Amino acid sequence: MSDVATGIESDLDAAMDRYRVELTGYCYRMLGSSFDAEDAVQDTYVRAWRSFGKFEGRSSLRSWLYRIATNVCLDLLSAGKKRARPMDLGAPQHQASAVLNERPEVTWLEPVPDGRVLPQTADPAEMALAKESVRLAFVAALQHLPAKQRAVLILREVLAWKADEVATLLDTTVASVNSALQRARATMSATRMRESETADPLNAEQVKLLEQYLSAFEAYDISRLTTLLHEDAVLSMPPFDLWLQGHEDIAAWHLNQGIGCKGSRLVPTTANGLPAFGQYRPREDGAPGWTPWALQVLEISEGRITGLNAFLDTDRWFPLFGLPEQLDESGEVQ
Repeated sequence: MSDVATGIESDLDAAMDRYRVELTGYCYRMLGSSFDAEDAVQDTYVRAWRSFGKFEGRSSLRSWLYRIATNVCLDLLSAGKKRARPMDLGAPQHQASAVLNERPEVTWLEPVPDGRVLPQTADPAEMALAKESVRLAFVAALQHLPAKQRAVLILREVLAWKADEVATLLDTTVASVNSALQRARATMSATRMRESETADPLNAEQVKLLEQYLSAFEAYDISRLTTLLHEDAVLSMPPFDLWLQGHEDIAAWHLNQGIGCKGSRLVPTTANGLPAFGQYRPREDGAPGWTPWALQVLEISEGRITGLNAFLDTDRWFPLFGLPEQLDESGEVQ
C-alpha cells in the first residue's frame, strides 16, 4: 500500500465523518428517502472499509467515497421503483367526495431534516443552491430521470463536478456524460415543477407570512388562513393519495373531514430547505395536552403559500426531526 494510502487510512474515520452530511445529501437526492439515504451512506462506509486495501490514493478520498455511494444508490434503484408525491398519481379530488385512501404499494417521497443533508458553508450562493436542490418539488422531479442520468445531473449541476470527473466516477466517457446531462435537462424542463422559496434565513416577508399562518392555523380561522394561500395552492397528506387544489376545496376540507385539527398547536422546524411545523392535535381522550399529528412542510412563493404537505407518519418523522413526543397542557414541550 502506498504511503499516501497509509496516511489516509489512519484518518479514515475522521474523513468519513467530514463527508457524511454531503454524502447523505447526495444519496437523498438520488433516492428520495431520508432513511434510505442514511442506510446508503452507512453501506458506503462499510464497503469503503472492506475495499480500502484497493485504494491507492490515485483519486481523492472524497471522489472515491462518491464513487462507492453512487454504486450503492444505483444498486438500490435497479428495481425501478421511483418515489412519488400524491400529485404524481392523478388529478386532484374535490372535498365533497374526498376520502383518505392509503396506498401502501406506493413508495412515497420523504421529507428530510436540513441538518442531515445540507453541509454548512460560508458561501450564501452555495448554500442557496444546496437548499434549492433538496426542495420537495426538485427531488420529486429527479425521480422522473433514469438512475444514471439522475447521478449525472446531481453531480454536474448541483455539486459542480467537471464532466471528466463524472466520467471517471461512472466509468464512461465525457461524451456520454454530456449526452446524459442534456437528456436529463430536457426531462427536468418538461416536468411540471412548482416554484417555492427556500428558508433559513427567512426574509421579512416570509417571516410575516409564517407568523400569520401559525396564528390562523392555531386559531383555526380557516377564512384567514385561505387568504395566505396562492389561488392554486395544493394540500397533500402522504401516505394517503388524496390531494386537493384551490381555496374552496382546501378550506372545505379543514372545516369538514379535517375538523379534528381544530385546536392544534404548531412547533416550527425546517425540512428540505423549506419552512415546516410539527403539528399536534388535541388529545383524543379529552385529557389536557396535544399529541403528534403531522409534519407540515410549506412551499411558498411570492408572498403566498403554494403547497401544504402534511406527512402523517409521525412515528417516523417526529423523532427524525427532533420534535417532542407530546405537548403538555400549557402547550410546552413535555
